[in-house]
Amino acid sequence: MKKSFNLSRFDFVTLRLFCAVAQSGSITKGAETCHLALSAASRRLSDFESATGSQLLERSKKGVQLTPAGHLALQHCIRLFQGLERFNSELSDYSQGIRGHVRLWANMSSLTEYLPSILHDFLSSHADIVVELEEQLSGDIARALIDGIADIGVLANETPMDGLTVVPFQTNELVLLCHASHPLAKQKKVDFKTCLQYDFVGLNQGSSLLELTSRVAEKEGQHMHLRVQVRSFDAMCHMIAAGLGIGVLPLGACASQVQALKLKVVRLKDPWAQRQLAVAFNPKRALSPSAQLLLKALTPA
Repeated sequence: MKKSFNLSRFDFVTLRLFCAVAQSGSITKGAETCHLALSAASRRLSDFESATGSQLLERSKKGVQLTPAGHLALQHCIRLFQGLERFNSELSDYSQGIRGHVRLWANMSSLTEYLPSILHDFLSSHADIVVELEEQLSGDIARALIDGIADIGVLANETPMDGLTVVPFQTNELVLLCHASHPLAKQKKVDFKTCLQYDFVGLNQGSSLLELTSRVAEKEGQHMHLRVQVRSFDAMCHMIAAGLGIGVLPLGACASQVQALKLKVVRLKDPWAQRQLAVAFNPKRALSPSAQLLLKALTPA
């Protein structure tokens, strides 16, 4: 049988202190942040560790570091305070006529290409609902759904989504963009393998699009020569326009930049260039009525 500890021994002052110490790496700085005397802060931390039955902090002359148990405790403390902030925000909204909150996380492709019009129509019909929209990487979206940090996610279909309910959303076409002077600019269609002999502009590590193209390159027995990596499609387009490399991007999300920067669009012959996006949620976490309405708007029959 699992040993449990008495939750009544914890208070928010101690939990905030623990977070402040973990983030600053110093009990002294954590005590100052929480307006506590150093002796009182040390006693609270010791009592906290005693109550959990685990050492949460490694103390040294240089400061403190989290133990593995401490990292876990910090994650739960952060989630707890996020939940309290949301609790406060939603109750405040109720007093102003707002009747629902939905946390929607979406990747860059869906956010720029599809969600603006969908959310415009949805919020026009449901003025009493607030949608907290965050742009995140597809892998982070899946983890947020599992952890209950997000209610609904829109992400790349190739993302591992074990434990989630997944519904098809949209298909976006991935194309090759290049400068007008590039050797590939005169091609109407090209296979990705041919592109691998040239320098690329790509998104930063963690991007599902970068992971997809890198994985395809590996299957071809090659690798992508990434000359520049940036954080957004917009920045990619500007780097490509500057002649720093070619890039694979969703055409619909970059149409305005293609025209403004006079980039050349070359279709990709590869089947994976027709990329599937999906809507996902955690079936183990009940969706609120507001979230159910948004899910219906995102996945019309």
